[in-house]
Amino acid sequence: MKTLIPVEKNLKRLLSQEDTDNDRQITVLDHGPKRFSIEAVDGKRFEVAGTYFLSNLLQELALARDAGKEVAELDSKYLFENPVKRISRMIRDYYWDGLTRRIDAEGLATIVSDEKADAANPPRIYVPFADNQALNYYQGIVRKQIIPNLQVVHLPKNITPEYVRSIHDAPGILSLALEKDDDGKLRGTPFVVPGGRFNEMYGWDSFFEVLGLLVDNRLELAKAMVDNFVYQITHYGKILNANRSYYLTRSQPPFLTQMALNVYFFLPLEDENKQWFKHVFRTAVHEYHTVWMRPPRLTETGLNRYFGSGLGVPPETEPGHFDAVVKPFAENTGVDIQTFSHLYQAGKIKEPALDEYFMHDRAVRESGHDTSYRLEGCAAHLNTVDLNALLYRYEIDIANAIKMQFDDALEMPNGSIEKSDGWYARAEKRKQLMNVLLWNEDHGMFFDYDFIKKTQTGYVSAATFYPLWANLATPQQAEILIQKALPLLEAPGGLLSGTEASRGEISAERPPRQWDYPFGWAPHQMLLWRGLEIYGYHEIAQRLAYRWLYTIARNATDYNGTIPEKYDVVNRTHNVHVEYGNVGTGFDYITRGGFGWTNASFQVGLTYLSGKPGNSLRNLLPPEWLFTGF
Repeated sequence: MKTLIPVEKNLKRLLSQEDTDNDRQITVLDHGPKRFSIEAVDGKRFEVAGTYFLSNLLQELALARDAGKEVAELDSKYLFENPVKRISRMIRDYYWDGLTRRIDAEGLATIVSDEKADAANPPRIYVPFADNQALNYYQGIVRKQIIPNLQVVHLPKNITPEYVRSIHDAPGILSLALEKDDDGKLRGTPFVVPGGRFNEMYGWDSFFEVLGLLVDNRLELAKAMVDNFVYQITHYGKILNANRSYYLTRSQPPFLTQMALNVYFFLPLEDENKQWFKHVFRTAVHEYHTVWMRPPRLTETGLNRYFGSGLGVPPETEPGHFDAVVKPFAENTGVDIQTFSHLYQAGKIKEPALDEYFMHDRAVRESGHDTSYRLEGCAAHLNTVDLNALLYRYEIDIANAIKMQFDDALEMPNGSIEKSDGWYARAEKRKQLMNVLLWNEDHGMFFDYDFIKKTQTGYVSAATFYPLWANLATPQQAEILIQKALPLLEAPGGLLSGTEASRGEISAERPPRQWDYPFGWAPHQMLLWRGLEIYGYHEIAQRLAYRWLYTIARNATDYNGTIPEKYDVVNRTHNVHVEYGNVGTGFDYITRGGFGWTNASFQVGLTYLSGKPGNSLRNLLPPEWLFTGF
């Protein structure tokens, strides 16, 4: 049933009656009557009852107002839509577009004016040394005054930690790829951002977003994400933590080969696409050798570590974030924290112990698991399970591509030839080293290896399942992992980041970390689902997917469609009290994008749920689903 209703009149009355905590959302925390009478244009009234349906009404009114409508045609099929279907539809039809960005004349303003912008700083875009086309393009934007006060900064040829420190007080966005539209005009190659305050292209987030985009038939956008990563490696030397100036010396978990393979699977087998695929894999080979397989990321064990080079305090952190760490050094120096921090950041004070602390901190941030007691204070000394499993997957992917797609000979730009047998040998060597250093037969798990202390850490985390996704575990190891590790890490709402025992006691001096117990994150869920499928544990993959998707759906149903970055999977709630809060929960009326990898996990997770688990989830309805009038 469809009916015409005045938008603003109903919106104001709905909020006045039902939004009792004045957060511009309708949730289970509001104490209104939970029964609202919609007034139609013809004077008829229609009653809607229940938190979920009232929040749907609020969202539909907000969409109509966003579209500039004074009168909207309200469709009851959207108002009373099954929650699972609504979440999936909103992701597919709205959220991906809400998270898509372009760095060009039309899209640049959205990025440079986000909440990271500092009013004391003009908007800046940094352009790579060798990209003259981009330099001319953005200088043209300045000449046309499209973005007020925009500064275009041409980066030096060699990006050093000293240079990055020198622009600490002049942050800006880093340019990404440009492409030509149908009229031959330059425009930014699109990409998806995570959402909320994360308004740039992130390293490992992008892989999971691509998986969701492919489920939703957004092939061109998924391919563009790969193109932007190729641009980053070509012009910045690595896939960046994110395309902000302060991330120039830091990478993130490597997923490029899997991104490219997933996209290529959906592309027509045309010569243009084959050449694209070859170019991507040449770039991945270059990244493998220049980023990961040389010191400092390659260690004497033959395995790898995360290591973000840099000087001083990570610039992206909020003022005061490290005050507790800096305080004793400031007291010893006889100055206040602010003065000490300024002098240390400028390199005028040398503190080796503080240098080591931030070395580990940058490694944690490069790992994507910022922060966790699994890595705190030791990350740069660890051959982590996750990184080495990812690099094993790189080696196998490159070997398979060379053998099956490039006639066992991939010619590199410098004329050298890559053969599959060399890459298979690299993968086999890594597998053997991981079995010696990271596999623990007694515990039945993979653990990170501290190559300084020459011992495994014993921290039980979701990283222990990465070898399943990478397909490097033996069938026997997979069975043992499921028997011994899964019971410790499975929670009502999905997979835990780590166990409570490994995390340890929490106190005012030792606060909770967001990548530890009791929190669960979309990437860990998706990697484990795939790993279980590879080894034939389909029912377990379904069970875990159901738990995670139920958590998402339950929270979205009760909290105005909220889809955040993480959940407390023990209590199955997005209401978390931990560092950085929970990105994706702060919005007015309707979320415009959800959160990138959580969106993806919902769409991918639905593909795992056939039969009874899928029906159970799709039949989810709020307890107070009663409505009248339509």
